Amino acid sequence: MTAGALFGATGVLFGAFGAHALGSQLTSTLLHAWETAVSYQLSHAMALLVVGIWGRQIEVNARTPTAITLAGWSFLSGILLFSGSLYILALNGPSLFGLLTPIGGAAFIFGWLALVGAALRR
Repeated sequence: MTAGALFGATGVLFGAFGAHALGSQLTSTLLHAWETAVSYQLSHAMALLVVGIWGRQIEVNARTPTAITLAGWSFLSGILLFSGSLYILALNGPSLFGLLTPIGGAAFIFGWLALVGAALRR
């Protein structure tokens, strides 16, 4: 839950920074990339909070990660890779970091599918 709260706070900070400091500095395409990064960061910060709450309600065996644990790590990785690469893209233009964006997107998808699996097991 700590990661969800931290990503939520920084998502709001990055959103405000993009709107107030970068709005006139970036092209519309790069500003859209920044806004997309913020949107995905904030929505998956909320998902991390839900995963944290859900995870506390079930037993977690430290040797065998549950679907809830996998979902949490997937969302965390997705935020870092997807949103992080888009922030870098917006500030620095296209680079090799752009290759991380689809990997982060796949991590988000995997996290949601892990939650489906956890829900079906209940």
